[in-house]
Parts: sequence; structure tokens; C-alpha cells
Amino acid sequence: MKLDIKDRFRVELPADPILVNTRRQVEKACFSYATPKQTAKPELLHVSPEMLDAIGLTKEDAKSDTFLQVFTGNAILPNTKPYAMCYGGHQFGNWAGQLGDGRAINLAEVAHQNKHWTIQLKGAGETPYSRTADGLAVLRSSVREYLCSEAMYHLGVPTTRALSLALSGDQVLRDMMYDGNAAYEKGAIVSRVAPSFLRFGNYQIFAARQDTKTLKTLVNYTIKHHFSHLGKPSKETYLQFFEAVLNNTLEMLIHWQRVGFVHGVMNTDNMSILGLTIDYGPYGWLEGYDANWTPNTTDKQFKRYRFGAQLEIGLWNLLQLANALYPLIEEAKGLENILNTYNEKAADQYIAMMRSKLGLLLEDEKDVALIFSLEEILQLTETDMTIFFRNLSNFSTETPSEGLQIIEDAFYVPTEVSEDIKEKWNSWFTDYAARLQQEGISAEERKQKMNLVNPKYVLRNYMAQLAIDDANKGDYKLIDTLFQLLKKPYDEQPENQKWFAKRPEWARHKAGCSMLSCSS
Repeated sequence: MKLDIKDRFRVELPADPILVNTRRQVEKACFSYATPKQTAKPELLHVSPEMLDAIGLTKEDAKSDTFLQVFTGNAILPNTKPYAMCYGGHQFGNWAGQLGDGRAINLAEVAHQNKHWTIQLKGAGETPYSRTADGLAVLRSSVREYLCSEAMYHLGVPTTRALSLALSGDQVLRDMMYDGNAAYEKGAIVSRVAPSFLRFGNYQIFAARQDTKTLKTLVNYTIKHHFSHLGKPSKETYLQFFEAVLNNTLEMLIHWQRVGFVHGVMNTDNMSILGLTIDYGPYGWLEGYDANWTPNTTDKQFKRYRFGAQLEIGLWNLLQLANALYPLIEEAKGLENILNTYNEKAADQYIAMMRSKLGLLLEDEKDVALIFSLEEILQLTETDMTIFFRNLSNFSTETPSEGLQIIEDAFYVPTEVSEDIKEKWNSWFTDYAARLQQEGISAEERKQKMNLVNPKYVLRNYMAQLAIDDANKGDYKLIDTLFQLLKKPYDEQPENQKWFAKRPEWARHKAGCSMLSCSS
């Protein structure tokens, strides 16, 4: 097994001089060295062939004992020194101080085919940033992260990737619902891969400590390796860097809204500087279309990170990043001007995205009213988002009165669709038909375009839970079944039609299917 090791982060940035792995405040350093924990009996459950190829390995490599040992933390790659990153962050709107990689350890960086990847283990043991935790992860959260990061990639959503999923062979104690009922669960390790795992919080921690020197070093490093097209560092370059981060973040969030993904924990330490979906914790997929839904039990009361607030929270988080970059620029106007473009960009991009979901290629000033009217009606009764938009591609302008029939499979409780709601739907379908007639394309062409942006298959919460339940019994076949299914989310896949279905009633209030905790 041979990788082209090209470590940059640990070579070019300041390291924590203390080498003992004790919990502590780490200052004037971007990372601390940390060695993964030796596991009792590692067992590889699944490997992503695409990511193997991306980093320069083969399927044969993945069958080797060396691969198993390295990607479960039991062996260190030659000429590498694993480390955990130092960062802070705002958690649920409050500054939390130092956080850092509490259970993530970066193994190395590799270069392959003109791309640069950082390889990280999640759940491989404690680091100086673990605080009161053990740095480990359990099987249920690891299955969810492994499947979802790859599913998101194939949906076209910017994301970190997953290379491998393994059992550690150790038992891990977790209080899943934070209700005092702790129990032992199977320990697991996910190998994550991304061009970088840098987050907003990496920059915030130095600004909060007034360590402008290290902040500048890190920002310059980021521009050099990830935004090199902006040129050499200067105040103007820093502004351009911030604008690029804003644009990338917004693009990611628009994709989340398009496919019905709710992150659940949009803290600033969970926001990638590259605009990648990162940290798949208590995430969830909209079943019924509900702007107020959040998958996170911790957020149940205030719903800060609910589906309908994700774009708004994106701006709040970007404001915190702007505050962190301010010491390098020393004037607020440029940063404020960039932030002030966000709402207009978000509105324009959101409407453009919704037009694409509705099969509208042209722009019409009435589209905003048509879209907002649809969003209101979708919430009058529980209506499955994925099924609704996928089946809407079958709508015919010649028979708008059949609109309700086309989407009826999306209703969770058909008897709740009152005469008043039916009337609202029929009125909307009449307006929609009139709008489609302006387009001048065939129904078949429109259907093809709509089916490229409205997925048929997403990793619904109950699907992931079924795979977890099987895995806890030692049966890992469903992990691969879902992995293969979600590689082609926009294809019809008739053989997999059973997964194009509403959430089963048994899953409505089941832990892991309706809401999740941060416990993993």
C-alpha cells in the first residue's frame, strides 16, 4: 500500500510544543500531535471504491492488513505524525471558547492526480481537545456519517467524503438520549477525506485570543493552498477570501434546501471554510415538508437550526467569521459590504433553485408568488417533500385538474386533505399550468430536467436506522445496499422502488428516525 504523502498543515503551521496527550488550553498553535488509540479487534465493514481511487489506492490495497491497521488507527503511515486541530466556535449562538478535534485525528495528507486530500479518523481516541469525552464514536453515528457523506456527494451537494467504515472491537458507553440511561454500544471508526477540514472556528479561536500573528499565518496558509487564485496576501486579498467563503457557503446551503437536508448543528465550528458539508451529527432529511423541523433533540425548544432557518444561520455564522478576520483588515466597511450582498444573493439563488425544481427555465416576476404559495400549501397537511417534487415532474398542463392525483402519494394522512386544502391545491395547479405554458418545451424534456434536480432517493432517517439495527446484530449487507442505491439518487432504479416511499408509521417517533441527539 503506497500513498503519496504530502503533509502541509503540520509542516507549515505552528504546532503545540507540548507532546503529552492531556486536556488543556492550547495557545499559539494550529494543532497538537495526537496518536490514535489502539483498538481491541478492528474489523473493516465497508470501503468506498471511489475514495480509494481518489487517494491512489486499489481494491487490493483495501484487502490488506496494512489498510485495516492504518485506517482504524492501529498503525501509523511512514513519515507522518497524526494530529488534532485547534479551533473554537459559537455553539447555539454562544461563544464556547476552545473546542478543537475532540475525537478526530488527522493521519496525513496525500496527493493524487493533481488533487490534495487530508485523511482523518473520527472516533480514534482522545486528543488534547477531548475535554470530558473519550474521543470515541459508536456504530450508529458512524454508519450515518459514512453513508450520508457519500450520498450527499452523489446528490451534487458539496461535502466531505468517507473512505472507510470499521468496527473497533471495543465497547463504548453512551447516553444516547441524554436521559440518564447510558449503555454500552459497538465502537466504530470512520475514515473521512476532504481537501481540508478547516472550519470557521479555526480562525475564531485566534481572533478571540487576540493572537493576530497565528491568525495571519493560518489565513495566509489557507489562501496559498485553497484560494491561490486570489493572489498574494494583502488586505484586499483577505476581503476577496471572505467573499469567496461567503459564496461557497451559500452555494452549499442552497443545495441543502434543494434536497431537504437539515444539518442540525450549524455551530461555527461545524462550518467548513471551503463550503463543504461537514460533521454529520444529528442531521436529518425532511419527510413532511416543514420549515420548522429540526432533527436535533438539543435544539427542540428553540429550533435555531430548523430547515427554514439554515440560510439565515449561514449569514450569522459568516458575520462571526468576518469578526475573526477583522484584525487582519482593520476596517469594517469592506467586510460589511460583502455581508450586505448575502441576503440578495440568497434570495436570487433560492428562487432560481426552486424554479429548477418546478421545471421553470425562464424567469417571470410572478414566480416568487407561485413558489411561496406552494411552500404554504405544502405545510397545510403533512406532505412528503421528496415524493412530491419527484412526482410533480409527471404533471401535465393539458390536465391540471389531475394535479392532486399525481401528488397524492406524498400525503401522509390523505384524510387530512380537506375540501379547503384541495381547493388551494387545484388553484395552485391552475396557476402552475399557466406558467409552464410560457416555457415552450415538451413535457418529456421538462420531466428530464426536473428529475436531474429532484432526487428520487435520499438517505431517509428510517433507512439509515434499519441499516444500523442490522449492523448492531452483525449484519452489514444493508449498509452496502444503501451505499449502492444512493450512488444514483436521480435514476429511477425500478429494482429499488421500495425505497421511494414515505417514512413508515413505526418510524414517526422512534429514536434515530424522528429526532437525534448529539450523542455519538
